[in-house]
Amino acid sequence: MRIGIDYTAAVRQGAGIGRYTRELVRALAELDRENDYVLFAAAGGQQQEARYKGQELANTGWPPNFQTCAVPLSDRALAILWQRLQLPLWVELATGPVDIFHSPDFVLPPLRRAKTLVTVHDLSFIRLPECADANLRAYLNKVVPRSVHRADLVLADSQNTKDDLVELLDVEPDKIEVVYPGVEERFHPIEDQALLEEVRKRYNLPPRFILGLGTLQPRKNFTTLIEAFADLRFAICDLRLVIAGGKGWLYEDIFAIVERLGLEEQVSFPGFVADEDLPALYNLADLFVFPSLYEGFGLPPLEALACGKPLVASNASSLPEVVGEAGLMVEATDAEALAEAMKRVLEDNALREGMIAKGLEQARQFTWQKAAAKLLSLYEALDKPIVDSADLLHYP
Repeated sequence: MRIGIDYTAAVRQGAGIGRYTRELVRALAELDRENDYVLFAAAGGQQQEARYKGQELANTGWPPNFQTCAVPLSDRALAILWQRLQLPLWVELATGPVDIFHSPDFVLPPLRRAKTLVTVHDLSFIRLPECADANLRAYLNKVVPRSVHRADLVLADSQNTKDDLVELLDVEPDKIEVVYPGVEERFHPIEDQALLEEVRKRYNLPPRFILGLGTLQPRKNFTTLIEAFADLRFAICDLRLVIAGGKGWLYEDIFAIVERLGLEEQVSFPGFVADEDLPALYNLADLFVFPSLYEGFGLPPLEALACGKPLVASNASSLPEVVGEAGLMVEATDAEALAEAMKRVLEDNALREGMIAKGLEQARQFTWQKAAAKLLSLYEALDKPIVDSADLLHYP
């Protein structure tokens, strides 16, 4: 087989879908040395965002059956050409003929002959439209339904996302496969105190703190976490709350509630945390809390568990699939229940130790190697001859 993969997110985004795409493709490269792969990416524009990312695409460490294909257009320019104008500029014009083309980022480009897979990570823009950027929501509402119905196979990050695809976009269940993401091996308990203190100093972290992590936007539900912390601070007075992540959209209420509750000295926002510092950040926290209103999967809770941290999370959407029995789960918008759960974990040492042990075991169930093996089996099942040799002579 010759398999094309849209690698644009991997070279554009440090976290989120970018990390998902990088780790999945890296695991495929370790697993499969028989099929040929071509990694397609929009490499034009946004040079300031592509410092390490351009190097990622041209990485000489790829095995011989992997090649890269960069086009001198930005991802925004391609979205206009492909999705708004719907020009028949087949991606195979850049990649050459492929048997299968996989888009890991919601949207399929125009394809002439290849069998197609598209990964849909979540449908939060439909489930919680009030939490999404208006322009992005309008774009996704237009292009995602079109892509999933064009695709030969749709991949979902969780059973919850599969159920949403069936309910909200009327996709046939047999057309959807769940491929769970994994946890990178670098997320583990860290004993190197010098390294931990270096990261603590870099982000000005307090001695004891509860950690929240994610882009500052309404869906992450940080306002409820702040309300819960406001109740908890009287019971555990030396504890602080750290909410790490870059500013997204509609985040003004997050800062407003800190000011309204007089928590300026107890709640800090270190901003975006470099990817390489995340394992240490988790390790430094006393407790990781993830009160999200909706997740297609939710890697941060799993990463925290892999680092040996106790977890309190909401029971929304896919999170019960991710957390299993390893964390305490509460209703996302119940600040009182969230505060009580955090207090229990912080004060009950036996509960805490049991949660840590369960968390380490739970995290081991999700690996990129498992994800790549399932994905490869889906590629193989989907592969069928798409053209005969005579047709290839006339390929544009």
